[in-house]
Amino acid sequence: MFPYIGSGPYCFSNSLAMALGPGSPGTPVLEVLTGSPFGFQLLEGTLPLFDPFGWDPEHGLESALGLLGWECRRTDGKSPEEAEERLRRAVEHGPVLAGPLEMGLLLQQPGSGKAVGADHFVLVVAVERDTVVFHDPHGHPWATLPVPDFLAAWQAEQIDYVDRPFVMRTGFTRIRDTSPAEALRASLPRAAELLRAHETAAASDLPPGSLGGAAGLERLAEQVAEGLDPDIRHVMESFSLRAGARRTSDAAACLAGIGFTESAGVLTRQARILGGLQYPLVTLDDAAVVAGLRRLAPTYEELRTALLTELARQEGAAAPETLTAD
Repeated sequence: MFPYIGSGPYCFSNSLAMALGPGSPGTPVLEVLTGSPFGFQLLEGTLPLFDPFGWDPEHGLESALGLLGWECRRTDGKSPEEAEERLRRAVEHGPVLAGPLEMGLLLQQPGSGKAVGADHFVLVVAVERDTVVFHDPHGHPWATLPVPDFLAAWQAEQIDYVDRPFVMRTGFTRIRDTSPAEALRASLPRAAELLRAHETAAASDLPPGSLGGAAGLERLAEQVAEGLDPDIRHVMESFSLRAGARRTSDAAACLAGIGFTESAGVLTRQARILGGLQYPLVTLDDAAVVAGLRRLAPTYEELRTALLTELARQEGAAAPETLTAD
């Protein structure tokens, strides 16, 4: 096992780790507790995200906090003026986890200035006169933006998994002592559910045409073989492959640490496939990309089977005859 250490597209988990301070178990554990490593979804039949079908960071943050025995206050909505006042009041008492924001409108980032529908999370540490001071986990500690510009990004008009703008979380409080190992073990039944979410999610939960699991990966492989849309290729190159490889790699290390070695082995295979797709994708070796996606497709059911078997074993019970049953 060779766990990866370094930066990655973990904006919500990094922001949560900063918000929890010394009580944080670390970003890799937080990311696994959000449930993000356990699935694949092809939104609207075209946008590939290596996270569970129907999952989003809002669900993930609440899951991680609950599993670890923390609570916070979540607020949202109303006008920019009300949001500014709410933010100013809240940050006087501690850091504020703000998000989702529109990443394309975070003007301290090079190449920004246009909304692109990419969500992002940051930790606000102060509002000083007309300036918001925040830690941007995308490589910008102590970043600053004029208040109107921060509000424009925070409105997140193109982020469709929240109904109201200006979402923030404050007042992080520990209400139960739970070790990272205990939280990880408690998260695994839900991880197994997420791995088959594409079979159970209502059609209304996601945009029309969305697919998950092996069917979604097969459709993505077909699109690559037919000629991948340049915008989708860019998303895969710059974000989704990196996120998927990092998530599965971290999940492998976390699960190995609590004795789920078979599941960790499947996750390591997933991580190596995803990481190994970066070079052929960038160099337009699409035949290799197609082959890799098709190797990846059956591993999600393999992972679910391994998780259920090891859960039953650790509980002292025999593994069920049919692991794919409800």
